[in-house]
Amino acid sequence: MGERRGGGAEGERRRGGLRRYRFAEGPAALALRVPEVLDSQYGTHVWPCAVVLAQYLWAHRRNLPGKRVLEVGAGTGLPGLVAAKCGAAVTLSDSEERPRCLWNCRRSCQLNGLPHLPVLGLTWGRAAPQLLSLPPVDIILGSDVFFDPKDFEDILTTVYFLLEKNPLAQFWTTYQVRSADWSIEALLCKWKLKSIRIPLHSFGADKEHLASSSLPGRHTIEMMIISLARSDGT
Repeated sequence: MGERRGGGAEGERRRGGLRRYRFAEGPAALALRVPEVLDSQYGTHVWPCAVVLAQYLWAHRRNLPGKRVLEVGAGTGLPGLVAAKCGAAVTLSDSEERPRCLWNCRRSCQLNGLPHLPVLGLTWGRAAPQLLSLPPVDIILGSDVFFDPKDFEDILTTVYFLLEKNPLAQFWTTYQVRSADWSIEALLCKWKLKSIRIPLHSFGADKEHLASSSLPGRHTIEMMIISLARSDGT
């Protein structure tokens, strides 16, 4: 995906309010409403990576019924909401230090007919009771969690802990390329994790408009799936 200019999407983000997303058309379409709050916390807005990850979930919706899904750094929860609407058992989580963000995430659930979806305070890198008591998971979701390099190792510490408890699970993540120096390869090696790149065109996400939104714009967004490496490093 080439570099994309995101001016229009940034303008949308600043306005806040209630944003609508629509996946596909016709009677089988999925329509969601996500509230945005004009707040300095990143998690109160939908970001381009969330739309791309939600598109991946929609493209693989037939595999989701019955899957146990945890979204970390969920923010407004768009990918997790798509997974839940497609039949997965979903838990949404974000930092316990951001009650405003958690409140907005719960509001997203209520607006989309999912008032009982669990929303947990879960801080990366912290072995809190909420993390230790999580039920088994099959899929971990994270959109744009690799935003600030100082958080990268905390994120992967948490992901590694979850994958160790659930060896067959995978971490599905999208990220926006903001710097040529951005890399987590050394950390993946340190934590005995492996990754595979998922081409955006393979799930129809190599477009400037997705789900009736212009958020993807002209940003460089990529997706990868992270899992435990075998003892031989593969």
